[in-house]
Amino acid sequence: MLTLIPQSSLSKVFSDQAPTAKSINRVSLLKNERASLQLAFMSDVDCKVSVEVQCGFKDMLEVYLVEELYSSMPIAKGQEGYLLRKDAGKYPELLRGLEGSISAESGKWYSIWLSTAPSPTLPAGENKVQIKLSAGEESAGAELVFDVIDAALPKQELIYTNWFHCDCLSTYYDAEVFSDRFWEIVETYLKTAVDYGMNMALTPIFTPPLDTKKGKERLTVQIIGVKMENGKYSFDFSNLDRWIDMCHKVGIEYFEMAHLFTQWGAKRCPKVIVEVEGEAQKMFGWKTRATSKKYKAFLSELAPKLKEYLKEKGIADKVYFHVSDEPFAGVIRNYSKASAIVKELFGEFTIIDALSNYKFFQDGLVQLPIPANDHIKPFIGNVKELWTYYCSAQTKDVSNRFFSMPSQRNRVLGCQLYKYDVKGFLHWGYNFWYKRLSVGAVDPFTETDAGGFFPSGDSYVVYPGKDEKPLLSLRLKVFYDAIQDVMAMKLLESYIGKEEVVKIIEQGTSKPIEFDVFPNSDEWQLDMRERINEAIRQNIKK
Repeated sequence: MLTLIPQSSLSKVFSDQAPTAKSINRVSLLKNERASLQLAFMSDVDCKVSVEVQCGFKDMLEVYLVEELYSSMPIAKGQEGYLLRKDAGKYPELLRGLEGSISAESGKWYSIWLSTAPSPTLPAGENKVQIKLSAGEESAGAELVFDVIDAALPKQELIYTNWFHCDCLSTYYDAEVFSDRFWEIVETYLKTAVDYGMNMALTPIFTPPLDTKKGKERLTVQIIGVKMENGKYSFDFSNLDRWIDMCHKVGIEYFEMAHLFTQWGAKRCPKVIVEVEGEAQKMFGWKTRATSKKYKAFLSELAPKLKEYLKEKGIADKVYFHVSDEPFAGVIRNYSKASAIVKELFGEFTIIDALSNYKFFQDGLVQLPIPANDHIKPFIGNVKELWTYYCSAQTKDVSNRFFSMPSQRNRVLGCQLYKYDVKGFLHWGYNFWYKRLSVGAVDPFTETDAGGFFPSGDSYVVYPGKDEKPLLSLRLKVFYDAIQDVMAMKLLESYIGKEEVVKIIEQGTSKPIEFDVFPNSDEWQLDMRERINEAIRQNIKK
């Protein structure tokens, strides 16, 4: 016997538990939107299950099997609260394209995930999908409905960066950095990132000094060529040119230059490779203090050439610079000195950093701070542009996207970004397939916690496919739903104004939504978006 239960995209279907979420078989969407539904199923005998999907828009429908992955660290130490589970075990995570039959074990639950692909030809109205599952003489079916509104989401305006790790791609696929194969892989992964909302790319002008153990180094991916002759530096921007052209090709609009000083304090310099008399040498790195006159002299020679290049390339207004990632109160003196150097040399550009201590901004040390979403309150209303981020440390009350968290906790971010007019969002892990501090590579499918240091789901949202193309996570899909929620809200705002949109969002809440206050409810989340869509539907008829 086959048991089928339609589910929303917020449901995480565990193999050892029947779904507890409300059965949902329909979703409304706009014509250029990615929307998802699931079909959970279970067989009471071991069998091969074949899946037949029938609909009038099959070429615009993506069908996946949800695969569980093991997590030995599903939560951070001491974490409690809004979680699905907190014990080591398997969690629904990976989306694999459905091919052939499914080997189902008796009593285990599985999920088929169906998503629309954005298309202007997707017909408005109810688009029905008939799904038939067969196992020998047994069969069962279900109907899912994608209700398409005859309108389109506006352009994605949130500046969104999910740090892109070129070295991890090179390491996993054994692709020589800057070989044609390397560029092809990078382009494919960037294209997928853009498909799911990313429009800013971390650009490795030097090998990014991020998550690197002191005294060690990450694989060199320095994109600016540097030579020294007769005590003078010269610079080759040909790879940077190729990078920017590639980014534009796939839809990247904004560029954040890799940090000019080391993480967590700006004490040292990034690794910089310089060609001297035909030989590549590590000119700067862990042994070079941030205040080194030699390093500042180097940056002073680079700055005018790089600025001229960026202006000639026509992207100067789309470029952001970093000083150091996540400085804390104890390193404010070091950061202040490094910040002064960056301001002096690149002050005409916007300088951003992820940091949560308000004093850094208050003292004028950073032009545009990016506070964590659990430290954002002092910044609200006091900064020219409000940005935010989260990572492994944001475990209490706020939105995040670990394996162990309900998908609603992932998606609710969209409401918060919209209500507070957040301009940009940063996350550090699009494809960080290394252990913490980059001391070695991991198998992303089996070691999902960066060597036992980050809760599973923090380090990456895509997986390396055998065909050198990314495999998606359900968390990537759900996070993009949050971004699409923002776009839908902005469309509705164009009809009825922001104040009325916020009223619609906050229906059914006991308190106004804040970054650490929101309903812990799938039903509220889904109903809220349906209210937004219905208001759009009514306004386009006027």
